[in-house]
Amino acid sequence: MVVGVCRLELLIYDCQSLKSKRQVLRKFKDNISNRFNVSIAEVGAQDLWQRSVIGIAVAGSDKKIVNAMLNKVMDYSANISAFEIIDETIELINY
Repeated sequence: MVVGVCRLELLIYDCQSLKSKRQVLRKFKDNISNRFNVSIAEVGAQDLWQRSVIGIAVAGSDKKIVNAMLNKVMDYSANISAFEIIDETIELINY
């Protein structure tokens, strides 16, 4: 079994409150989880208006498939205009 974890650090444009940040993130998280069938959550910078750290996880039996899935999620996320990806990392864990 292979578990893939992706960490995205985001700079969110045009946020004036935590409420507006949560609206942007909720739409993004729902879209990603429905489109790619992965687990996604905000895991850091929760009290900052214009920054967020998102964690994405996927499990599978093949390292190539898990890595390809996370790369697709990162490519899709890079094309969203509501925010900019400041930092991104992928980690694959073999069990």
